[in-house]
Amino acid sequence: MSEQTEIPAHVDVAIVGTGFAGLGMAIKLKQAGRDDFVLLERAGDVGGTWRDNTYPGCQCDVPSNVYSFSFAPNPGWTRTFAPQQEIWAYLRDVTERYGLRPHIRFGAELTGAEWDEAAQRWTVETARGTLTARVLVGAMGPLSEPAIPRIPGLDRFEGTSFHSATWDHGHDLRGRRVAVIGTGASAIQFVPAIQPQVGRLTVFQRTPPWIMPRRDRRVRPRERALFRLLPAAQKLVRDTVYVGRELTVLPFMKPGLLGKVPERMARAHLARSVRDPELRAKLTPSYGVGCKRILLSNEWYPALQQPNVDVVTDGIAEIRPNAVVTADGREHEVDTIIFGTGFHVTDMPFVDKLRGRGGKLLGDLWREQGMQALRGTTVHGFPNLFLMVGPNTGLGHNSIVYMIESQLAYAIDALETTAREGAAVFDPTAAAQTAFNELVAKRMKGTVWTSGGCASWYLDAHGRNTTLWPGASWRFRLQTRRFDPAEYRLDAPVPQPRPEPVAVA
Repeated sequence: MSEQTEIPAHVDVAIVGTGFAGLGMAIKLKQAGRDDFVLLERAGDVGGTWRDNTYPGCQCDVPSNVYSFSFAPNPGWTRTFAPQQEIWAYLRDVTERYGLRPHIRFGAELTGAEWDEAAQRWTVETARGTLTARVLVGAMGPLSEPAIPRIPGLDRFEGTSFHSATWDHGHDLRGRRVAVIGTGASAIQFVPAIQPQVGRLTVFQRTPPWIMPRRDRRVRPRERALFRLLPAAQKLVRDTVYVGRELTVLPFMKPGLLGKVPERMARAHLARSVRDPELRAKLTPSYGVGCKRILLSNEWYPALQQPNVDVVTDGIAEIRPNAVVTADGREHEVDTIIFGTGFHVTDMPFVDKLRGRGGKLLGDLWREQGMQALRGTTVHGFPNLFLMVGPNTGLGHNSIVYMIESQLAYAIDALETTAREGAAVFDPTAAAQTAFNELVAKRMKGTVWTSGGCASWYLDAHGRNTTLWPGASWRFRLQTRRFDPAEYRLDAPVPQPRPEPVAVA
């Protein structure tokens, strides 16, 4: 099996990660007739985010029919918003369907990668050994490293604590006094799921999210049968859903003109769901809709009104061995802490493992100037590197899989174009990268993501939104429809020294 196979000494393309981006890249390489690649996976199975996030109630907040590869539809979705188990099963199925397993090396966590200028290749270090690769694809994803806040006293907590992305399924929550820190996308799913089990649930909310109703339903057996019999019918549904989701970006781009429409919808959902004016006030955001990620739920508000639930909005001052202490000095006794505090998105740890030309660390570069890339995919000074779901490729309104497929097409065109040009190395010019990022910044101005009055995980340490694409996703597809050699420095292959002949006695 692939997990028992040794790490190859050299490959043309090394892909790090086996989520949607990594598997998609591998499939596109195969379809282009390129089999000299390896997938490096730190875990023991494929799936990325959808393998790791197994918390109760985990479900996608993008409709199923657009949250899958366009070239590998799944007619078997049982709900219009797929649960975690089905998405993970889909990714495992895709792996088998396209014969990717022989290319995968499990337990091969990336520990470092450095560009070798003389050899025109990457030296890639993993937990299972070192290899070299002409091209490196970073497909680790921005939702791969859980973020736990630094709260004084956390290390002295005597109970059980864990992040939603590393759920402790061996810890029985029945009758427990549970603290949930954070009210983001994960918390609004697992809180309603665990509320009936726990003895007491205290939800610590720093900022309330805007929440819309989830239009989720069971997909009827006859619908699934139709999709299997007539794939064009599912494609029509997919295209219709995509267009509908695209239209929702308009209020975020022009919040002054259209922003009140989604806000009225969200306020109406809150008013219908929460009758208590005091609790409703706690749950009403003070920033524009879309400034932070909009969440979908029909269960969050009802769960917070149950008699065993408290919503605390005072800031957390410290954690004591058996309690969480808020800024007002109140001690909230708990024996379990669950963090729903998101991920390292603008400070992804893997960037401190990549060294480009001159030994420059990508993490240092991005800490100085913020995350920047050309078309969200390639980085000046880091030759032959593709970053999947790179800077400004995230979405707040539609499926990230659409953006990934746009990047995949761009990457394959880059490999084909440079091969025709006789180039072994491609490196975006500083001028091209700067021009692209200036365009992104210009389009970002005036959007709700920069002027909505919130501090979101979309923003980096410099206060810039380097996470989201500023507008319609089809515009990003136009930006990545072809690889333009004029935006790159292309280097011809350098003859490599031949090994010394062995003298025959």
